[in-house]
Amino acid sequence: MATNNVKLLRVLASPFVNHVEIALKIKSIETEFIQQNMLNKSELLLKSNPVYKKIPVLIHDEKPNCESLVILQYIDEACLNGPSILPSDLYDHAIARHNFGKPI
Repeated sequence: MATNNVKLLRVLASPFVNHVEIALKIKSIETEFIQQNMLNKSELLLKSNPVYKKIPVLIHDEKPNCESLVILQYIDEACLNGPSILPSDLYDHAIARHNFGKPI
């Protein structure tokens, strides 16, 4: 993953955004963070996620990825530097995906 054109549409204090931000830091991906106001949604958000109009949205080379789990998988598979985010064992990978977003 070329890290020269990565943007993250976010709001503060969102656990789903926090997961993505942590993954970006683990993989050492330089990111432009774009704060969103969910009461007055930006044109970029509406264009990037026209169906659900929610955050987080990761934009890499002008191609948007929506939904935090999809973004985590994309980061893990597209960026080979740094440690893996999701387990390599298929069963553990499935369990991690199943438990994603649930309270610990």
